[in-house]
Amino acid sequence: MGKFLIAGLGNIGAEYAGTRHNIGFDVVDALVAKQNGRFGLERLAEMVEIKIRGNVFVCIKPTTYMNLSGRAVKYWLDKEKIAIEHLLVVLDDLALPLSRLRLRQEAAMRGITV
Repeated sequence: MGKFLIAGLGNIGAEYAGTRHNIGFDVVDALVAKQNGRFGLERLAEMVEIKIRGNVFVCIKPTTYMNLSGRAVKYWLDKEKIAIEHLLVVLDDLALPLSRLRLRQEAAMRGITV
């Protein structure tokens, strides 16, 4: 069994609610709701911990704008002692058609400024 971080990215503020740019928030909200979890406001993010089949999933929605979300991701990886291999970042990609998914395994922290 393991511990994982799921970071749903988006932008804070009512003007972004329900937009494609906030799909990361929406996906994490749906997962957490299905598990009857409730987010709480923590450092740099809304956070909840849920358990599925013996695994622990720390789910976050950064409270920064998208371009600063790396700070929250790095903070929660370090705080929870989660290996980068156990990180899933959910975000929109305007290069993909709507409803298309792409999963990539690579150095997830590349390019993140902390």
